[in-house]
Amino acid sequence: MTEAAILHWAALTHSGSRKLQNDDSLVAFASGPKGAEPLPETGSRALATYDLVFAVSDGMGGSNAGHVASSIILQQMTEIIPETFKAAASGLFPDSLSHLADALRSIHDEINATGNGSADKTGMAATLALAWFTPENLYIANAGDSRIYRSRGGKLEQLSRDHTYAWSQWKRGEISEIQYRSHPRRAALYEVVGGGHDKVNPHFAAITYEVGDCFLVCSDGLVDGLWERHISDALANCCNAPAATAQTLLKRAIDNSGIDDTSLIVIAVAAPPGSENHG
Repeated sequence: MTEAAILHWAALTHSGSRKLQNDDSLVAFASGPKGAEPLPETGSRALATYDLVFAVSDGMGGSNAGHVASSIILQQMTEIIPETFKAAASGLFPDSLSHLADALRSIHDEINATGNGSADKTGMAATLALAWFTPENLYIANAGDSRIYRSRGGKLEQLSRDHTYAWSQWKRGEISEIQYRSHPRRAALYEVVGGGHDKVNPHFAAITYEVGDCFLVCSDGLVDGLWERHISDALANCCNAPAATAQTLLKRAIDNSGIDDTSLIVIAVAAPPGSENHG
């Protein structure tokens, strides 16, 4: 990007029909020299002076432990990611992906410690799908089966990785999408944040973005009610109206399933006003 792009976004969450507590958490914040600034559920902002971060986390565990785990991971991200600006002000320029890896290791240990300190939170865990936009790149991190998609020129690509063996079989072409969706081990995660595991090994990547791209960050509750073609069609028409796209996706997912908690953030990349830059 030669000029700072503008991001338009919309975030929605819906509690599943099987329980009262919504164990999903989502966050949108601007990261800058003074720390994290919470962003509204719907809005737009240029990437000129602040990084913009969007994340969804799906909590797991008994009682209210799932909600606690997902809240911890996102709250910690609002504190840790802005540290890159403080480091830069001191003349240090940490690698963003290394910073994310260090952050998740620290959060993983904190969730485990919190779980160990309370009988009703033992083994609590959370997934993560995080998209961190800087003026130069998009950095992503994910653990579990919360997802990040990019739509470019009508082509849909899942940027994240589901940490299940069934998903790997599907992506290798060993099973079809319909076989994957009905797979008995589809939700058996081998990677989560917390859960009492010694280590966490999330997926990280640095991704390019350009004007016209549309991104989706979501929990598995959204995917339960949507086929890939539904997501592809919705994001292909996102343009600068992510709120309408988010509403369309959420309604269809709930109508088709709606059992699990469902959270999503749609982000559209637009050119600065008056710019002739089209990617």
